[in-house]
Amino acid sequence: MTRLLLLILLSTSVFAQKKSKKDYLITIETSKGTMHAVLFDDTPKHKANFLKLTESGFYQDLLFHRIVNEFMIQGGDPDSKNARKGARLGAGGSNLPKVPYEFTAKHVHTKGALAAARTNNPRKESSGCQFYIVTGKKYEEQQLKAIEARQVSGNTPRIELEYTPEQYKAYQTIGGTPFLDNNYTVFGEIIQGIEVAETIEKMETDGAERPLEDVKMNISAKRMSKKKISNLYGYAYPE
Repeated sequence: MTRLLLLILLSTSVFAQKKSKKDYLITIETSKGTMHAVLFDDTPKHKANFLKLTESGFYQDLLFHRIVNEFMIQGGDPDSKNARKGARLGAGGSNLPKVPYEFTAKHVHTKGALAAARTNNPRKESSGCQFYIVTGKKYEEQQLKAIEARQVSGNTPRIELEYTPEQYKAYQTIGGTPFLDNNYTVFGEIIQGIEVAETIEKMETDGAERPLEDVKMNISAKRMSKKKISNLYGYAYPE
């Protein structure tokens, strides 16, 4: 019996290793261009939820309904599909189950981060469908140290977050939105096409930060080897 159990565990382990050699390439097509992304394995609830919605066609023809220059572009509100001009958006999807927060020190809000929007709820649970892509701006070291100090002593739920030298460098050289760390879950990353988000963020908006020109999206997921994703898009998977 013990030997049989050991064999089963070994087989399961080998199977898991084989599965880990593949991943999903996320393609976000917009009326302003195409972005490609990956989702993180260490935010499994968010990854599973986003893939489920994507594969069901949920995001087809939804809008990037809120944009802020040097900050982010946000989309995924189901009410944005065929929304009339000037309609206030951003409250859609509240009927969907929220996703528990999955903060991790590995994934912060540097430029290109794919993160989950949320309401102002005390558990910091994510929206069941709305997301944003970080564009942000560059920060000086002292600004980052001050933000880091606030995060460590901030409200719960939170993690003990101390920026690595690489994260400091990223915020200083490519930018981001560090004040969102420990408040919103980063669950993926744009690996090609961030310039599309930069184009969208600069569009003219109304008083509710909705682009005057609709920016539609279509999101798809394709399973392929991690090696192929790395070769095609120059993305380095963590060891």
